[in-house]
Amino acid sequence: MSRIAVLGELNPDLILSNYSSFPEPGKEVIVEECTLTLGSASAICAMALAKLGNEVRFISQVGDDSYGDFCLDILRSAGIDVRYVERTRVAKTGITVSLSSSKDRALITYMGTLATFEAAHVTPETFAGCEHLHTSSYFLQPRLRPRLAGLLRSAGAQGLTTSLDPGFDPSETWQKDLLQTLEAVDIFFPNEVELRGLTREDDAERAVRSISNGRTMTVAKLGAQGCLTVADGLLSRQAPFPVQPVDTTGAGDTFNAGFLHAWLKKEPIAGCLQWGAACGALSTLAPGIASQPGVAQTQEFLSRHATV
Repeated sequence: MSRIAVLGELNPDLILSNYSSFPEPGKEVIVEECTLTLGSASAICAMALAKLGNEVRFISQVGDDSYGDFCLDILRSAGIDVRYVERTRVAKTGITVSLSSSKDRALITYMGTLATFEAAHVTPETFAGCEHLHTSSYFLQPRLRPRLAGLLRSAGAQGLTTSLDPGFDPSETWQKDLLQTLEAVDIFFPNEVELRGLTREDDAERAVRSISNGRTMTVAKLGAQGCLTVADGLLSRQAPFPVQPVDTTGAGDTFNAGFLHAWLKKEPIAGCLQWGAACGALSTLAPGIASQPGVAQTQEFLSRHATV
């Protein structure tokens, strides 16, 4: 069991699944399913890490409202330590509406506390006893963003390894301060859209190599093309596992958890990619976080797809 701190946003997701057609202005479409569940990239990753048996501490902010209660109750039910989640009356808890299909999803987010969270209460004691710090949604947390590099360096100085998932940049400017922040990061988890936005490079391998800083290992999540990374100059790839997805919301965050679970146990890079891909694939079999796998389920899945 690894002790992992997760720093980032916390809000629910309203998932509208299997639309008849993608909505257009002035028109109405029908969906087959509606699910209110825990959302936010950081929290989804935290839940997946806990499901895999890790000891997780969550650091965030929510409003003093029913959505905040909803999120905290779910985290507590998974055994996640929420002592470092602030409650505020300055802003409401945010929410994301996910328009999801078996192939992809589009997201609409009300920022709420995502826009006010700056981790002012985080001190070196916040990370005490942890061995890794993960954070997500770099571009969606404007007050946290300027402090993040310092918090990552502080964690590193205390002996923690670190990881970051950037999330999408709604402004699509992909400012280069993220690349400077990566100098304090051990593992970087962009998807193909984020990687292309940051590097202006269409070829994933060239993009990964182009942002190498001598420290950070970039693990690129490439959808139907699987995933890849370059470690010690060597390229490692993992093909996607064959599943029939129900909802892809949060699959990338669950991939992160699977990869980190294996990496913190010193598994070879190829094995870490397999764990990430397996956990991500299994998480798509039900809406939201309902199908995030545990260790036994992931091991059984990998044994059935060992030659994939």
